[in-house]
Amino acid sequence: MAAIQLYVSSVTSSTAMKKQIQKMEMVLDSHKVAYDSVDISLVEGSKEKMRELIGDANAIPPQLFNGDTYCGNYEQFMEANELGTVKEFLKLV
Repeated sequence: MAAIQLYVSSVTSSTAMKKQIQKMEMVLDSHKVAYDSVDISLVEGSKEKMRELIGDANAIPPQLFNGDTYCGNYEQFMEANELGTVKEFLKLV
């Protein structure tokens, strides 16, 4: 299991969420970051775990974690990518 987990949902009617997930996967791949996708619609209890670790009962994917440490959401990750601080954002350095 990779240190980085990307929480996603394969069952969504939101085109925006699907595009965000795809963009995050592309950025992670371009930085050669190993990660596991955790699909909250398929893995029982994962939505509750994601929300508990974030501390927000209404949080929705996509969300990034390093182990059980919350890294951030789509907007925060994209900002880190623009600033060139993806590895720091993911707490890999």
